[in-house]
Amino acid sequence: MFPTMRRRLQQISDERALSILTKTDNAVLAIRDDISGYTYAVPVSPVYTDNHIYIHSAPIGHKIAAIKANPKVSLCVIEQDEIHPEELTSYFRSVIVFGTARLIADEAEKLHVLELLAQKFAPDFIEKGMEEARQKIHYLAVIDIEIDHITGKESIELVNKH
Repeated sequence: MFPTMRRRLQQISDERALSILTKTDNAVLAIRDDISGYTYAVPVSPVYTDNHIYIHSAPIGHKIAAIKANPKVSLCVIEQDEIHPEELTSYFRSVIVFGTARLIADEAEKLHVLELLAQKFAPDFIEKGMEEARQKIHYLAVIDIEIDHITGKESIELVNKH
């Protein structure tokens, strides 16, 4: 279903790709928008755990409508991108995830994910974050992306440094 990487030497292990995904603070979520016919890409702040990526969102809008119409998504993370103009290249390392998104309806599950997000992005304010989450639970969406495929790649220059 997913093509193999053409430059296999530059492929990083799934374990390394998951490590990058775990550490990232931002990514770009790409969704197929069947209404406009365009792909919709939007920056997000994900948290990864147990083969799932979670993000929070407003409960309505372009992203939510597109996911409801087509739950197949991809997510891109760039861990490194150093431009080396003298070499006419960049030293990069990135990860791409393909997955199936669903909107979490269960309130307890939503709160659990919001706590994971608070632990990652506001570890000194978890109680404050959870208090706000409980107050606004009906005014936000939580998206669960189950990973179907993950791949990571780095520039040949970084490969050669190993």
